Order: sequence, then C-alpha cells, then structure tokens
Amino acid sequence: MKKKVFIGFLGAALALGLLLVVSNNSAAQSKMHIKFSTWHPPVGREVKTVFVPMLEKLKERSNGRITYTMYAGGALGKGPEHYDIVAKGLSDMGYFTATWTPGRFPLSDVLSLAAWVNGKDIGVDIGNAMYKRILSREFPGVKMIELNGCIKASLWTTKPIRTLEDCKGLRIRTPGGHQTNYIKSLGAEPVFMPLGDVYLAMETGTVDGLVTCPPLVLAFKLYEVAKQGTIATFGCVTEGVIMNQKSWDRTPDDLKPIIEKVCSNPFRTTGGLTVDVYKVMMKEIAAKGVELYYLPKKEEKRWYAGFQDETRKWVKGLEAKGLPAKKTVIMYNEECEKRGVKCVAFPPEWK
Repeated sequence: MKKKVFIGFLGAALALGLLLVVSNNSAAQSKMHIKFSTWHPPVGREVKTVFVPMLEKLKERSNGRITYTMYAGGALGKGPEHYDIVAKGLSDMGYFTATWTPGRFPLSDVLSLAAWVNGKDIGVDIGNAMYKRILSREFPGVKMIELNGCIKASLWTTKPIRTLEDCKGLRIRTPGGHQTNYIKSLGAEPVFMPLGDVYLAMETGTVDGLVTCPPLVLAFKLYEVAKQGTIATFGCVTEGVIMNQKSWDRTPDDLKPIIEKVCSNPFRTTGGLTVDVYKVMMKEIAAKGVELYYLPKKEEKRWYAGFQDETRKWVKGLEAKGLPAKKTVIMYNEECEKRGVKCVAFPPEWK
C-alpha cells in the first residue's frame, strides 16, 4: 500500500514538474526581441524622440515581454538598403525611405508630392489612408506598420534666394523623387549625394544648397553651412515603419495589437516630430543664425506652377505604363484636404 502511495506521489510530482517545464517554455516563447534599424543618426530627433520612445512603450505596454536593440545611423546598411534590410530579415523592424529606390514603389511617390505637411503625425494619417486605398499593392512580402510622407522640405542655401531667377544655375542636393524634378523646374541642377556628405560639399562649394526637412538640418548641423532658408514646400520623401513578415508571423497573437496600436502612428504616440514640434525646430534653426525667408504668395505661385507641371509629366509617364497615377494623385489630394493640408503640386484642373 505504501509503495502504491509513493508511486502515486512520484507520478504526481513528475507531472507537476513537466507542467512547470511546459509552462516556462510557453512563457519564454511568448516573449519577443525586436531588432530595429534606421539610417537616422543616433543623436537625431527621429531616434531620440520617436523610435526609442516608441520601442520603450512597446516594452512597457507588454510588461517587459517585448525587448529591443536599436541599430541607428545605418549600422546595418546604407539608407537606400533599409527596406531590404527588414524584408530579408537582417532586422525585424525598421524605418525605410521608398524614394531612395527609384522606380521600385512608383505610385507611393505620391506621398512626396509638394504639400504643406508640418508634422509627421499628419503625414502618417495621410499615408496610412493612402496605403489602405491603393498603395498596399506596392509592398508585398512585408508587414506595413505605418506609411508616411515626411515633414515638408524647404530650400537651404549658402546665399539668399528670393525669386525664381535666383535659383538659376545653382547646384542643389536632392533627396530624390519629385524633389529632383522640382529643383530642375526652378532652373537649378539637382545633385544626389548621401546626406552625411552635404556639410563638406556646402563648405567647399561643391553644392550651393539642399532640399530637406527641419529635423535633418538640425541633426546634421547643416545650419552651420546653410545660413539661408527659403521656406517653400518641396514635399519630401515617402517612408515608414515596416516589419519582416516572418518576424510578424511569429509574434505572439496577444502582442500584435500592442505593436499596431503603438506603432501605427509613432509620432502621435510619442509626441515626437508633430506639428507643435515643427514650430519649435524652426525657432531652433533661426536661433542658430539661419535667416528664414518666406516666399510671398505671388512668388510662390510662380514656383508651384512648375511643380504642377512636374505632376502632370509624372502622371503621364506612369499612365503610359498602365498605372493609375492620376487616380492616385486625386486620392492623395482628397486625403490632404480632409486634414487641412494644401497640396501645391496638385494640378487645379483635376479637382
């Protein structure tokens, strides 16, 4: 009898031990570690005020089940490589710039049309809406977390630019996409080079200026060489947060909603690079000794007439390839207007 009782207790103990092992394994499997990559410099506002706080919120809201490692400053590869860095699994999640791989995401360039987007939180609202309406076709094989156009870019130069004629013959660094053609429409010569090379190029006179957004002027200390800011909108680039599809598929089901809630508009979630922050950045740039010049309405109209012509040409080229470009531009203008954003590159006759 005692032997049977002992065997019974032994069996129960073994069963309990097995249950604990299975439970512990299950708990371990329910955790995840995210490798996040971006080309933005570690000291830049994107990393310090958006991406790291975003990842910290994931950690907090998952009660520590989500952890992360940040790979900033192009640690895993150059800027144009970031889509593939994530798509191929070198990183689980990352921030990519579609505009830097011309022709790969043709319709998505609509998000970089010249518009007065003064906060990335608004840019995400527009981009996510466009992704749902028509752009999802261009991003197979990855989990799109959020898609956006950047905060509007302006013209930063070594000498004052007040009129269209002042632009003639200038060599201007372009981020690519529509901005390249906008620069041409002003009579200037677009030059493509990594943003990290622009400081020296401006210092030595290799280029006369660049088109970029305020946070990058600050992050790369371009205010030291670009003492003139002509505030018009050149749009910017199309970019966003994506996740490797396999990484997403193996994410525990109860953690997926947390990722989507926190990261679907990381700028609004963290309060980084919002409309209010844009105003602060412009004050900081001015305080660094940069003269800010806002184009008069009459001069704006001259510049933007050229931008509208570029939209017509771009649409014509894509329509010839069978892509619904005009429809996409009209959708984009609709999404902008819903949020009080003016798309200056939108041909008025299409409304």
